[in-house]
Amino acid sequence: MIIDGKNAVLGRLASYAAKEVLKGEKVIILNCNEVLITGNRKNIKKTFLEKRKKVGTIQKGPKYSRLSEKIIKRTIRGMLPDHREGRGREAYKRIVCYSGIPEEYKDSKKISLEAENKIKFIKIEEIFKWLK
Repeated sequence: MIIDGKNAVLGRLASYAAKEVLKGEKVIILNCNEVLITGNRKNIKKTFLEKRKKVGTIQKGPKYSRLSEKIIKRTIRGMLPDHREGRGREAYKRIVCYSGIPEEYKDSKKISLEAENKIKFIKIEEIFKWLK
């Protein structure tokens, strides 16, 4: 199953992908950098900045990536049952995310989860351009 993330809301995309992965499907998400996060821009940027600052020493601490594909994969991971063992681990292995569209998927049929006229939103790529 191939999902186009362009103009899709992060939570809805993640919940749909999590359900499909738990059914046994392999899910490929394209255009991860163009996924939308709805809400107030200042609050979203503040939240991501706080998560980035919580990183501990080199060996310890939560690591919160700046890559859009890893953010989406982590969001989906939160919607799976325990991702460290059993059914959750197997499901998590079936998720593949790309920030663009690789050559092998250009002509394939994609599922689009585009949002309808959202007023307050920010794209994932904008967050990390601002945080650099």
